[in-house]
This record gives sequence, structure tokens and C-alpha cells, in this order.
Amino acid sequence: MKLRLILTVPILLSLFCLCAFGQRGPVLQSKNKTLIVFFDGLRPDYITEQQMPNLFAFRRKAALGNHHHSVFPTVTRVNSASYATGSYPGTHGLLGNAIYIPQVSSNKAIGTSYNDLRKIEPATSGPLLTATSLGEVLHSAGQEMMVFSSGTTGQAFLQNHKVNGGAVVNPGLILPESFKTQVMNDIGAVSTEGNEDMNRHKWITDALLRYGMAVDGPLVSAIWFSDPDGAAHEHGIGSEEAVEAIRYVDSQFGRIMQALSSNGLADRYNILISTDHGFVTHIGKQNLTDFLIKKGFKKDKESDDVVVAEGTIYVKDRNAAIIQQIVTALHKEEWVGAVFTKSLKKGDMNGRIKGTLSFEAIHYDHPTRSGDILVAPNWNDAKNDKGYAGTDYSGGVAGHGGSSPYEINIALMASGPDFKNGSQTELPTSNVDIVPTILDLYGLPRPATMDGRPVIELLKKSKNQPAKFKKEVLKTEVKYKWGTYRLTAEMSEMGKYRYFNFSKTERLPAP
Repeated sequence: MKLRLILTVPILLSLFCLCAFGQRGPVLQSKNKTLIVFFDGLRPDYITEQQMPNLFAFRRKAALGNHHHSVFPTVTRVNSASYATGSYPGTHGLLGNAIYIPQVSSNKAIGTSYNDLRKIEPATSGPLLTATSLGEVLHSAGQEMMVFSSGTTGQAFLQNHKVNGGAVVNPGLILPESFKTQVMNDIGAVSTEGNEDMNRHKWITDALLRYGMAVDGPLVSAIWFSDPDGAAHEHGIGSEEAVEAIRYVDSQFGRIMQALSSNGLADRYNILISTDHGFVTHIGKQNLTDFLIKKGFKKDKESDDVVVAEGTIYVKDRNAAIIQQIVTALHKEEWVGAVFTKSLKKGDMNGRIKGTLSFEAIHYDHPTRSGDILVAPNWNDAKNDKGYAGTDYSGGVAGHGGSSPYEINIALMASGPDFKNGSQTELPTSNVDIVPTILDLYGLPRPATMDGRPVIELLKKSKNQPAKFKKEVLKTEVKYKWGTYRLTAEMSEMGKYRYFNFSKTERLPAP
């Protein structure tokens, strides 16, 4: 394959040089390949035999992580960067679907499309992600990673942002540029007839089967379906359109499983499946920027005195008095849930403002990019008209990004020759644990920037007894004339690893 020859020449030269000096490259402990599958916005209760027969069948035989976590904030770009680097946003520095990089734009947040993300390195003279990715580790070992995504260009790019001899294949972005002509010649452009989203899902599946599953294909492939997220955002959880999207991406997953079986590759691939976040119904009318303008904290939408990036608030010069006043105003609002601020000292689970928890408690405390306040919408257990529980006070029809268990608690499934198929673990796991697990499979070193752990309890080769974990509840409250704002956050802790389960807010009237 032409791409394979182009990409492999530097590796062959490197191996030649190593041999010439009497050295050898790393020997992989497993000869099996890995496929990562993400279904964007997949609630665990979507996985039924009626809606997702192929994934349902996979789950019945797979090794399962029953206490798996999305990374908070529960948005797509945070989780694509987190899984790719095995680290939390406080380490890798990609803090939301919208981010504030003052060197790029001093008075407003920027998006996270590929074109937006490309602006960061030249503007800051620093890296896009401040953590090492799976693609980089594989490249150092003379291996490749290919990403196939039907979602946004930013989400696709963040999964393998250095490319490093591998590839990114997305309807709006193909990297390296030299690979684009080959893809267009081999599989053509995305069809413009019928349902656009379904055409994208089929197109990336075609590309995965052509390149990722090729005999000379990469050691690791990843495919990311942008549904059921897109349909649920627009039409709601359980809507006819959302169910149709769920069934369609499941059918594409079925094509992948059938191809592995037909080609005799089923016992040569380890398959790990998860999602970036769950989903809740939205009933809110409020807008954080509008609220801050109305209360007089921000002059207007273009001012740089206070900048909002999704739920993160940046106060100019980190003015302590303004930060305190904003938190006080937020605490009174019923639509506001958990409020987080920076801690006064390292390791403190409480934020510096009374009644807040710290960025450090939720792995959000990046040394240069974190804001001053992080706000999550309030939530409850109310069901929508289709019977799906979980509602919050964000705008729109349905979505994610908050700290409810419906958004944080997600599915993890793994199956293949190196996994204990049919086993289950109740120990906490997270999207940051996926890459450390893959590196452990191959005996490759984990970079110091990786916060996650290998999920050894699901691996055949592991003889270690799994550790125990405990649940801990963090509590903070503050009293005002109108009453008390109380915030609790449930955490699962296993040694040095801390997982954020959910937060809950109460407002108690003054006696």
C-alpha cells in the first residue's frame, strides 16, 4: 500500500541504524493488534438487544468495567484528549470544547476545531497538549496509530495530534495531507445522498476496514462514531431520530466484527469500547455570560474583564474580590450546581473560596491554562417523556458537560486474546486508563505525564490481585442571609488514583 511504504521508510531506516550500532528496538510483549471504539454520547442504558444487537452481543462476552468514568468536564474534546494522553485536563491542558488561550484571543474563548487548535502552538510557542499521547509512544517504538472519526475535526485530531507516521481520517480532515489523494481514490468522498450523518459513519467504517484492518495496517486503530451524540442533541434522548442513529452506528460496528471474523482476525485483535460521556435532558434557559453581564461583573460580550469558556470563568488579573463576588452570586442561583475554584495549597480538596471544592479535587488544575471558577449546571433525577432519567439546567434539548452520574458514569468493555473475556471488575476505571492499559499490553513504558493506570484486573497476563477502593464524600458549605449553599462530591479512591463519581448541590433556606 502506498501510504504504508511512505510511512514505513523512516522506521526501517531507524531500525537499520539501531542494528548497525548493535542495538535493538523495543520488543512488544503482545503481537496482537488493538482497536479502540468510541460511540459518542453512549449512555449505558442505550445498550439493549433491540437497539444495539451487535454491541449487546459483544458486551455479553467481554470483560467489563462496571465502575467506569468519563473525565469531567464531560465534553467531547476533553475526553478525546484525555483518553489519547492517558491524562486529565489538569495535565494535558485541553480544558473544554471551547477554551481560553489569551495569546490567540484576549477577550473571548476559541473553539476546538482543527483550524482553531492549530493556532495554539505558534501563538504560545508551546505544545498543543502538555502531555504525551499514545501516538507519540507508539512512534517511539516504531509503531503507528490510525484514527477514523465521523465527528468534528478537532475531536479527530486530538486523538493523534502529532500524527507521527500514522494517520487521521475524518470527512473534514485527512492527515497527513499526502494521504488524502489515496483515500479519495480508494474509497471516494462521503456520499451526499440520504442521511448525511449516516453516510459519514459508513465512510469512516469503510476507511477503517480498508486501512486499519489491512494486513500491513497499524498496531493500534481507533474509530469514533459521532452518534448517538448528534441526534440526541438535536432531537432528545430516546427520540425516534436518536434511536435510528443508535441502531445505525451499531450496524457499522457489526460490519467491523463481521470483517474480523470473516478474515480470521478475531483472535488477533483486542477491542476496547467506551464513550466520551453520557447524556441528560436539558431544561435550562440561562446563559452564564448573560448572567455575568446582567449582574455587572462583565461589561459586554466582547469585554476582557471577565472571559467565559463554557463553564470556566477567567477574571482579569485574577482579582480576588471579583472572584469572591461572582461565586457568591452563583451560589444563590438554582440553576447553578457545583462550583470549583483553585485551592490555596497543593493537595487541598477545598477551593480558596468558601463553599467551593478545588480544581485539584477534579484533576482540573492546569498550571497555566486553568481559569478562576468552574461552574457545573444543577441536575436532578427527573425522567424525560421517553423514560430516561437525568435532567439538568443547561440550555438546548439534551446534552452533557455536567457533573451528574448520568454524564460521568459510562460503559467500558474489552475483549480479545489478551483480556479475561467474561470477567468483570467493580474497581473504578476512567477514560484516562485506556491508554495505560494498551501500553501495558505491549510492555511499552508509560510517560510520566500519564495520570491513568493499567486496568490489570481485566488482563490475562496479570497475576496481581486487584486493589481495593473506597468511596469518600467531599463536603463544603457556606451560609448567606438567604440560606446555605451545600456542595458534596462523591469520589472513588484506590491508592493514589482518585475518580470523580458525581457532585450534588443543596440550597437550604435560612431558619
